[in-house]
Amino acid sequence: MVGTVMALGPEWLAPENLIQAFGAFAILGVCAIVFIETGLLIGFFLPGDSLLFTAGLLIATDVISTPIWIAAPAIGLAAFFGDQVGYQIGRTSGPRIFNRPESRFFRQEYVAKTSEYFERFGGRTIIIARFIPIVRTFAPVVAGVGSMRYRTFVTYNIIGALLWGVGVTLLGYWLGQFEFVQTYLEPILIGIVAISVIPVAVELLRARRNGRAAKTEHIVIEPDDEGRPVLDERQR
Repeated sequence: MVGTVMALGPEWLAPENLIQAFGAFAILGVCAIVFIETGLLIGFFLPGDSLLFTAGLLIATDVISTPIWIAAPAIGLAAFFGDQVGYQIGRTSGPRIFNRPESRFFRQEYVAKTSEYFERFGGRTIIIARFIPIVRTFAPVVAGVGSMRYRTFVTYNIIGALLWGVGVTLLGYWLGQFEFVQTYLEPILIGIVAISVIPVAVELLRARRNGRAAKTEHIVIEPDDEGRPVLDERQR
């Protein structure tokens, strides 16, 4: 019997509660959530990693009737198209994404943190960001704003969608066949979330140690001769 999964926040955000809310259309619901989290800026708070893992586990325990060979590719496609939409939002909205005022759902620090990953890892950020909450929501938008080459973005996006969307779901399915995992699902999911935010925590500690300003300034991307914001070659 699979234990109840508690959310690290409101109870309705618990992965199991979200999945159960969709009833017979559970996998369609998971795909919708994945698409929103990766493709729309408002979805940054959704529980991506734990949701995919839980979906795979519930398929393994027959709580969800959709076969894994259908569910995993469907989730991977949702992750892929979500990033594609995020990229287009960045391309069409331009630097307004970076310079919009603070609000309840938008913080300049989200964009700043994502930009730091691009500075460090370049285009590979599209893959790495898949496994980092919040950053995975803003990475495709930053790539679009910075005019990353479309072909390069699509290549990284395919790899990231396979590793994260398909991979994490299959991991949950495989581990879900072990009674130990079913019994201790909640602490395992908490561990998954904790591991996924380690890179962010390390960066925050490093920033504090280096004496960076506590508040993130607005980011302004200078346009090129044609008026388009650009990323440097490392980010392309």
